Amino acid sequence: MGSGTGNFLKVVLKNFDVIAGPVVSLVYPLYASIRAIETKSPIDDQQWLTYWVLYSMITLFELTFAKVIEWLPFWSYAKLIATCWLVIPYFSGAAYVYEHFVRPFFVNPRTVNIWYVPRKKDIFGKPDDIITAAEKYIEEHGPDAFENIINRAGKESKSSSSSHTFFDEDHRYRAY
Repeated sequence: MGSGTGNFLKVVLKNFDVIAGPVVSLVYPLYASIRAIETKSPIDDQQWLTYWVLYSMITLFELTFAKVIEWLPFWSYAKLIATCWLVIPYFSGAAYVYEHFVRPFFVNPRTVNIWYVPRKKDIFGKPDDIITAAEKYIEEHGPDAFENIINRAGKESKSSSSSHTFFDEDHRYRAY
């Protein structure tokens, strides 16, 4: 009986990630999500909605990079540890990842200011480079306007918020 129990424990420990993975990533979050739906508190709803968003992102990552991940022997253990960090309310891992990485990407899209998009040649066959564009801008708007752009660009690069917008002709583009 002792050797049978020993062998069983060896199998369980050797395959711990296979056994614990679904329990940690699916069974407990499913149970906690059902309990959160039944309470009136929006805090637990947010915790579990956030977890399911992150879980779906992890699953999409795994499906996309399955051929690469199968060569990483530690992936299942790393995923188990990361999932524990996301699931256990004491750590609030899901809220942390969502607030610091996912939410800024979707809620506060960054824009990039580029007032010059180089072209190959203008109509006279002259190469259109940055100096030519700057000279053209100074001719059209004056040297004071050009200095204001330079000063504004210096201030934006020093500030922590880097919102930028692409300009091409009369179109504005947003970069995320």
